[in-house]
Amino acid sequence: MNPLKKLAASALIACSTLIVTPAFAHDHASDTLTINHPWSRPTPPGVPMGVGYMVITNHSEKDITFTSATTPRAKNVSIHESTMTDGTMSMRPLKNGLIIPAGKTVELKPHSYHLMLEKLNGPLKEGERVPLTMTFNGADEMDVLLQVAPLDGDMKMEDNEMEHSGH
Repeated sequence: MNPLKKLAASALIACSTLIVTPAFAHDHASDTLTINHPWSRPTPPGVPMGVGYMVITNHSEKDITFTSATTPRAKNVSIHESTMTDGTMSMRPLKNGLIIPAGKTVELKPHSYHLMLEKLNGPLKEGERVPLTMTFNGADEMDVLLQVAPLDGDMKMEDNEMEHSGH
């Protein structure tokens, strides 16, 4: 094989390792929405609350509201927003849902918008996939799987940083 063909073959092999196959894809899509990388964190035994994070993109020309979610793993799922005020992190439920503006992306992530999985029926374990049904105003319901991923040291929150009034 000549050197140019060897180089081309090596480049193809190297690039093929970067391709994510559908079996490993962590995305969910409809005509109007794409939900990328839905995930959660492991919970210690006895902790009744878990979280849900993801990236939601609205491909339509109208605003869509994420109104609710359910999972067989928790008695209730609520949509929350965390905010920092005067050095204190607090969170509040979004009773009217979370608007995903037309043509825009909204990220549910630590210290921001997120889901609270309340009254878990058991701990969420690393590697587990938690089924979640998401309901929208302006789009069809979507079923996704929250991948329970290990904790990231940069994402850990101290207990005294989060104010949980109203829960």
